[in-house]
Amino acid sequence: MKLRRSERMVVISNYLINNPYSLTSLNTFAEKYEAAKSSISEDIAIIKRAFENSDIGHIETVTGASGGVIFTPSISSEEAKAIVEELCQRLSESDRILPGGYIYLSDLLSTPSILQSVGRIIASSFAGQKVDAVMTVATKGVPLANAVANVLNVPFVIVRRDLKITEGSTVSVNYVSGSSDRIEKMFLSKRSLKPNSRVLIVDDFLKGGGTISGMISLLKEFESELVGVAVFAENAQKEREHLFDYKSLLTVSEIDVKNNLVKVELGNIFR
Repeated sequence: MKLRRSERMVVISNYLINNPYSLTSLNTFAEKYEAAKSSISEDIAIIKRAFENSDIGHIETVTGASGGVIFTPSISSEEAKAIVEELCQRLSESDRILPGGYIYLSDLLSTPSILQSVGRIIASSFAGQKVDAVMTVATKGVPLANAVANVLNVPFVIVRRDLKITEGSTVSVNYVSGSSDRIEKMFLSKRSLKPNSRVLIVDDFLKGGGTISGMISLLKEFESELVGVAVFAENAQKEREHLFDYKSLLTVSEIDVKNNLVKVELGNIFR
């Protein structure tokens, strides 16, 4: 398919954005668009400069016979902060207070544009670290984990609190529920995660930390490594042992059920 340079750069840009973290040979573009490899290199150089100037992402060139280009998405700190500040205002609405010190998040975590932005922010905060999979617990964390995994271009695995026959053989661990202080059990299919994987744990709301601690225990059963923990929001009022490091987009610093008041601040991901 023969294209003019301007047309070629548009389709190459689109390809890179939709295939992040993947190594693509320059020969692939040269053969597909019937252009010299040197012309493709010039195209890539122009696209790289435009992407970096616009904070869309970075393009790395890998030399050698098996080399090519790898696109890594990014987001500017200014854009990320503006997005999360708007989410702060949305979460500060008084009708979001739920029993037990929780905040209603479902409407935000089911909005594609918000999920896409949050996915970019979380993925960018772990840039430079190899991630093989994203892990979350059913069910509210699933859309968020899917968004992050989509940006990182890796699979996401779902830990369940009940045993499903469709999951096949599973590994289970006991954990202390942060909401009820009871011993509960979580399960993960043996086929979901390969041994020695590097895993990023993502969840919607951090309260006591019991659920995330349980997922970290599951990683040990799979002989896998924790890359990091990211949450959409955390409850700063809840005293929790510092069992793990984590990054939060939002911090719910005050919940006054009596006066129907919620105070939300930027999370530690911006510190």
